[in-house]
Amino acid sequence: MSDPAKTLSDRLIRNVHEVPLERFVRGSTYASDRVRITEGTAARKLAAAYDVVPAGMRVCPYHLHYAQEEMFIILEGSGTLRVAGEMLPVKAGDVICIPPGPEYPHQLINTSAQDLKYISIGTTDDPEICVYPDSGKFMAEANLGGAAPFEAIERIGDGVDYWSGEI
Repeated sequence: MSDPAKTLSDRLIRNVHEVPLERFVRGSTYASDRVRITEGTAARKLAAAYDVVPAGMRVCPYHLHYAQEEMFIILEGSGTLRVAGEMLPVKAGDVICIPPGPEYPHQLINTSAQDLKYISIGTTDDPEICVYPDSGKFMAEANLGGAAPFEAIERIGDGVDYWSGEI
């Protein structure tokens, strides 16, 4: 492969079977072998990850996005999509589309005895507010790719008056 072709390949192509996976474990509920497949690529408005989720586990808490849209492509296995208060079965070949907004809080759960393998793709709209209904928290973040990123995670309702601390 020529140098320009190799440079293009490195910036534009990832193979989920060839990149090293990193183990993620948080308590007895969250676990995955994963890789953020768009890191180091030319992608600017999309982020993607590949997850291998063990039986009974999930990758993240039940949440919703106000800015970012997500898509999940189930490659192998089966599980449950917890969405908008419902539990929906999902299986290999399913493509799940989650628009932003409060109507679709969501979470993928591996409710099977085998690994659940999927690719998640999301927009990188900024700023973003993410709400976690189970724990009553929210996360606000902005300028994450910039020199002075902002991120705050707080409990809903613990706010202060608009004029608090102002002169």
